[in-house]
Amino acid sequence: MKTLKLSLLGALGALALGGAAQAQDAKGPISLAFNIGASTDYVFRGISQTDEDPQIFGGVDATIGAIGYAGIWVSNVDFNNGTELEYDIYGGIKPTLGPVAMDLAVIYYGYTNQPPGPNEDYWEGKIAGSIPAGPATLGAALYYSPEFFGETGDATYVEVNGAFAIPNSKFSVSGALGHQAVVGPLDYTTWNLGVGLALSDNIGVDLRYHDTSEHGFGAIYDSRVVVALKATF
Repeated sequence: MKTLKLSLLGALGALALGGAAQAQDAKGPISLAFNIGASTDYVFRGISQTDEDPQIFGGVDATIGAIGYAGIWVSNVDFNNGTELEYDIYGGIKPTLGPVAMDLAVIYYGYTNQPPGPNEDYWEGKIAGSIPAGPATLGAALYYSPEFFGETGDATYVEVNGAFAIPNSKFSVSGALGHQAVVGPLDYTTWNLGVGLALSDNIGVDLRYHDTSEHGFGAIYDSRVVVALKATF
């Protein structure tokens, strides 16, 4: 699983989950951007998706007209049940309401080599917004799925986040606080805080601490420090 944190490179969120710098085709209404990277762990909403092992990922994003976008993203996963690959397909619009940059999207999470039993594939709707605050950006997001991962029923995820670009440097600091609510005793709170460094215009590295409120759910919910490297082109 993953959240489509279409963030600034080295600034908002984990680099493994971000968007991409645009490779604009001035002759057409659609521009494409590609991303590839690696991480010491694939963490989605505080939970390791690779059984605490490294991640390799990549994707392509299309900007459509003035506010539309769509994309696909793939990563290795390890749920200790045979599932090996995640692929996310998403699309949405990013309108502006005064100073607020909105993000309205639908995200489909698919998995390969699933074992027999409850379906792991699911989709979510997303409503998010962010606002500049000097050198910082503050945001909030709401995700809803009518049938969450593993057919566990209705689920919502709410998050507040922020990022601060350190003036006259290539460093930024960002963090988020979120709560995942699922039908049954599966609710938990998660948070992360990290530092990003833009090595160049299209390569960035992110060092981030993740944790959750439910270490009793298993080792994949424990606190962890993750290093991620991402390139966009």
